[in-house]
Amino acid sequence: MNINAGDIIQDHRWPEPVEINLIENMGDYVRIVGATIYSHIHIDQLIQMEEFEELSTAIIESDFNANPQHIFLSLEAKRYRFASLYDPLLAMNTSKVDPLPHQIEAVYGYVLKQPRIRFLIADDPGAGKTIMAGLIIKELKLRHQAKRILIVVPGHLKDQWRRELKDRFEESFVVVYRGLMDSFFGENVWQREDNIITSIDFAKREDVLPSLSSAQFDLIIVDEAHKMSAYRYGEKLDKTGRYRLGEVLSKNAEHLLFLTATPHKGDPENFRLFLDLLEPGYFATNELLQASIENKDNPLFIRRVKEDMKNFEGEPLFLPRYVKTLTFNLGTDSPSEKDLYNDLSEYVNTQYNKALTRDKRRNVAFALVILQRRLASSVYALFRSLERRKERLESMLKSSGDRTGIEERSFDFEIIEDLSEEERWKE
Repeated sequence: MNINAGDIIQDHRWPEPVEINLIENMGDYVRIVGATIYSHIHIDQLIQMEEFEELSTAIIESDFNANPQHIFLSLEAKRYRFASLYDPLLAMNTSKVDPLPHQIEAVYGYVLKQPRIRFLIADDPGAGKTIMAGLIIKELKLRHQAKRILIVVPGHLKDQWRRELKDRFEESFVVVYRGLMDSFFGENVWQREDNIITSIDFAKREDVLPSLSSAQFDLIIVDEAHKMSAYRYGEKLDKTGRYRLGEVLSKNAEHLLFLTATPHKGDPENFRLFLDLLEPGYFATNELLQASIENKDNPLFIRRVKEDMKNFEGEPLFLPRYVKTLTFNLGTDSPSEKDLYNDLSEYVNTQYNKALTRDKRRNVAFALVILQRRLASSVYALFRSLERRKERLESMLKSSGDRTGIEERSFDFEIIEDLSEEERWKE
C-alpha cells in the first residue's frame, strides 16, 4: 500500500491512530516517525518491510452528532491550554490578587525570564513576597513547567502559607510534619504528595533529611531563607543544619526561589556562601560579588527598600522613615538600671544553666541575650521572666530529686530562634 507523510494509519501496535510525519526506507525495514492523533505521543519505530506493506490508512469519520455543550467545553479546554502563550500575565489574571508594580516587576521582569529559576527576592518586610511566590507557582503550573512543588518555611508560618495559597490562588498544599510521616510508615511521603509545605527545622532533622534527599521537585521555595547560613573561620567552614538542608534542596530542585527581608548579616563571606546555595560557585570570591552588587548586574537576586515601592499612580506605599539616633548613658542617667544590668549579666554567666555540661557556652550566651532583651523591654518584663525561670527550676528539681534531669537538658537554638520571647521561655 502507498503510505506517505501526512497519512493517518492504524495498527495493533498503537492504542490509537498515528499521523505520519516521516517515512524512511532502510532496506529490509521502514522507519516511521509520527504521533498519535489524540494523546500526541511521539512515535519513532522500525517496522519490517513485509509488515509495513500490510498497514492500512485509517478513515476518521465525523458525524457531528456530539453534545454541543461537550464540544464547547472541549474547545475551551484547548484554548486554556495555550492561554499562557497569548496572555503573559495569566497567573495574575486568574488569581484573587491585585499585584502592585514592584511585585509584577519581580515576578515577570526578573524571575520568570530565567529558563532555570535560581533567584532570591530580598525586598523589605511588607513587600508581599508571599504574593510574588504564589504568582510564580501559578504561572509555572499554567505553563506546564512545574507540577511537584515544595515550600519550606519557619514552623509558625506553615498554616499561614497554606491558607494564603488556597484563598488567593486556589492552590491546595499538604503540610508534612512528624505525625503525617509516621502515619505513612514505610512510604516516602515526599514522593507521595505533589504540593507540600513543611517546616525548615523538621526537614533538616537527621532522620528526615535522607528521605527528602531522594525526592525531586520542579520548584522549591524557601521562606526566611537567610536562616540557612554557613560561616568561615580561617580555613574552617562551619555549616549549620539548615545550610546542609539548603544544599540538599539545591540539588533536588529544577527551580529554586529564596525569600528573605534580611539576606546580608554584615559578613560578606556568609552572604557569598548563602548565594552558593542558588548557584554553587557562581561568585568565586567576595570581590566578584561586591563588584556585581555595585554595578547592579547581579542575576541572582533583587532587593527593593520600602522607599522604592509605589502604586500605579507613582505614590509611595509606605510613609517616609526618619531615623535619628539618641545618645543615652546608662551609668549617668540611670545608675540603678546599670547596676541591675551588670547583676543580670553576672547571674547568667555564673549561675544560669550551671549544671549543663553539653554546649554550655552557647546556652549561657543565648540566655544572656534573651534576659537582656527582656530588661530592654521593661524591668517588669525581666521580673516575670526570672519568676518563670525560678518556677521551672523548682519544678525540675522536685520531679527529679537531684540535678541529673537538668544535666540532660539541651536546646536546638535554630528552632528557638523562630519562637517568640514567651515561647522561648516555655522551651
